[in-house]
Amino acid sequence: MTGVDGNQAPNPAGADSRNLVARILAALVLVPVAIALAYAGGWFWLGLVALAAIGLDVEWLMIVGAVPRRRVLGFSVAALVLAAAALATGRIDLSFAVAALGVLGVAVIARERRGWVALGLCYAAAALIASVLVRLDPVWGFPALMLILLIVWATDIGGYFAGRALGGPKLWPRVSPKKTWAGAIGGFVASLAVAAGFAAFGLGRTVPLLLLAAVLSCASQLGDLFESAVKRTFGVKDSSHIIPGHGGLLDRLDGFVFAVVLGSLIGFLRHGADGVGRGLMVW
Repeated sequence: MTGVDGNQAPNPAGADSRNLVARILAALVLVPVAIALAYAGGWFWLGLVALAAIGLDVEWLMIVGAVPRRRVLGFSVAALVLAAAALATGRIDLSFAVAALGVLGVAVIARERRGWVALGLCYAAAALIASVLVRLDPVWGFPALMLILLIVWATDIGGYFAGRALGGPKLWPRVSPKKTWAGAIGGFVASLAVAAGFAAFGLGRTVPLLLLAAVLSCASQLGDLFESAVKRTFGVKDSSHIIPGHGGLLDRLDGFVFAVVLGSLIGFLRHGADGVGRGLMVW
């Protein structure tokens, strides 16, 4: 999901191979953990996404050059923790209110790049709230969450291998020099395969699932491009190096954030805050 700076020479084949091995090994560790905690739900899933949201905001502040700023960082973390606590008590409305106040608060106390600082907290809070809303439904929450995760992963993996195998015209060279139209299409097709698999197992109707996968795959790719654009604006290659072969949390979760926020919005519009998962899976 992370592009390479267009001013740098391409990595040699050996470096690419080592990077791919690191990506696979990291995925073999992280993916089962994420799925297990998503299946457990409740405090387990809430704890994971709360920590991830804090990590996203910290990396965002590092990218935009707003740290070290202890007050901004402390206020942002406090807002995310309080928003998570509100979700834990079932107060979704309070969680939104806390997040909104947090965004306004950091915009006020930040001494520089206030808009960027506020946008980062909004991004992290949206990821937190949307991830929890999708999982809330006791029956459809886990399948809906897995649908989103698998669509994002398939889009990423399909795009990676299709882009490397086929090459061709660049998707948006000014923002992400290594992404190609072949990769974008390959990832899109892979997401449709995920939807077809869910339909084959009776987890929704085929046509609505294919349409949903198409929309979420596009959202995932837009999320990837959005993060690449932010990094390019500030001359940053990776958001951090916390995940071997993947860079940082922002590099790994950029597509998921856009997809889960859009997915939760679709589910909310169809079945309300308590039925987001059902709104995605039952048509």
